[in-house]
Amino acid sequence: MLIVAGLFVVVGVLVVSLAAGSASAGKKTSRGAGAVLSEPCGASPNPPARYKHVVWIVMENKGYSDVIGSSIAPYINSVAQQCGVATNFYAESSPSLPNYIAMTSGSTQGISDDEDPSSHRLAVRSIFSQVGGNWRALEESMPSRCRLSDAGLYAVRHNPAAYYTRSRRQCVRRDVPLTYPLNLSAKFTFVTPNICDDMHSCPTAPEGATGKQIRNGDTWLSKFLPQVLASAQYRSGSTAVFLTWDEDDQIPTLVIAPSVAPGTTSSAGFTHYSLLRTTEQMLGIRTYLGRASSARSMRGPFHI
Repeated sequence: MLIVAGLFVVVGVLVVSLAAGSASAGKKTSRGAGAVLSEPCGASPNPPARYKHVVWIVMENKGYSDVIGSSIAPYINSVAQQCGVATNFYAESSPSLPNYIAMTSGSTQGISDDEDPSSHRLAVRSIFSQVGGNWRALEESMPSRCRLSDAGLYAVRHNPAAYYTRSRRQCVRRDVPLTYPLNLSAKFTFVTPNICDDMHSCPTAPEGATGKQIRNGDTWLSKFLPQVLASAQYRSGSTAVFLTWDEDDQIPTLVIAPSVAPGTTSSAGFTHYSLLRTTEQMLGIRTYLGRASSARSMRGPFHI
């Protein structure tokens, strides 16, 4: 079970807040995304055999106990209560980049640092090449398409599509700055908040300011995720959303789809390789990348 003292109180308070704000049923978000589902999960008794769209949102550097049940992450915990949570989900490595490469290619590819793509030219298959050009990476604060170096609040190490040379031509078209209204029409969409909004660190929430970092991310998600849930793709019932983190050993991972029963939890052991395998299955891809081939699928436990 997902139980921490005060969680239900937090959730209850948040539901009132959402009812008055951008995530209320039938109202518009601040960017005009459309009507938001009042019940993002549990609306469908059965998942589709094959999904048309899978969306990943990847956050940074916070462990499971930092976020789940925390009063400083009320929005995330409200979604956790309404949808599904993997309670025994682990990252592969540290620092950030090896995890981003692992989750998208099935291996860390021997990387143990955060260097930019000029140091790691990966001529390997990835989830981006698997879906043939039908993908999109939405990178908050990236100043230009497929940017191969850091710039301001944009960190290229959080943008795995930029590292795969097999997808480099597609990268220029498909790896784009995050703009609104959201375009979630691709089979696979990878979303990277900037280093303030992903809970990493930034001038307003520097190293050591863990509470501010978590609040920044929770606030950003409270504005961004309702727009995903309001999209035509999600409302069609053919889209699933995964919210995960990159490192810090045991990490939170939320599963959001119309067929997920509210409050679902699973204590089965999962990793980013499980996330990759599950996504491949959901999109009808029959060849699994690297360690995804032996990873446990999340489809059964979360009814997706």
